[in-house]
Amino acid sequence: MRRLAPIALAACLLAGVGTASAGPTGEPEAALRARMQAAMAEPAGFVDRYVAQVWLTDMSGRLARYFPKAIPDAVARIEFLRRVHAEATRAHLSPELVLAVIHIESAFSRFALSSAGAEGYMQIMPFWLKEAEAKKTGRKNDNLFDPETNLRMGCTILRYYLDISHDDWVQALARYNGSYGKPDYPYKVLHALNTRWSPG
Repeated sequence: MRRLAPIALAACLLAGVGTASAGPTGEPEAALRARMQAAMAEPAGFVDRYVAQVWLTDMSGRLARYFPKAIPDAVARIEFLRRVHAEATRAHLSPELVLAVIHIESAFSRFALSSAGAEGYMQIMPFWLKEAEAKKTGRKNDNLFDPETNLRMGCTILRYYLDISHDDWVQALARYNGSYGKPDYPYKVLHALNTRWSPG
């Protein structure tokens, strides 16, 4: 994905301003609930290490440079990035966009906890675990501080919001954050994407 020029980025942000709507911190829409149930029932998948070698090496170096204390161990960084790439790919998302969301949501802190109660890398609300348990679509001992569970739920939610926003990143990111109609959060994510995580 190419970097957005400042004018194009500003135009995208202005296009995203609209009326407020509930994001993942509110009651989930029925369609999103159904998608989450299907996603959590899928087996885990990982990207072939050799196919992703260049990406893994590049992003591991960036993660070590920008967030040296978040995942200091090189092997753990590679494993985390493999999970990000696998879950993003499964959800048909740009892995770099997912990294930018994590950058803003939790600064790559696995055990991040927001004042609203959102947990983990992608700041998922606990009611999603209750949904998975109620429908028996979750895996045994799921918790939102588990990287695979957190990333799968976060990527599924983000993909859903991209779909209903017709791939408008500004609108989708605002919905993800529960701030639809306000450009601040999308701007932060897109700035992180363009300055830290875009390949090339």
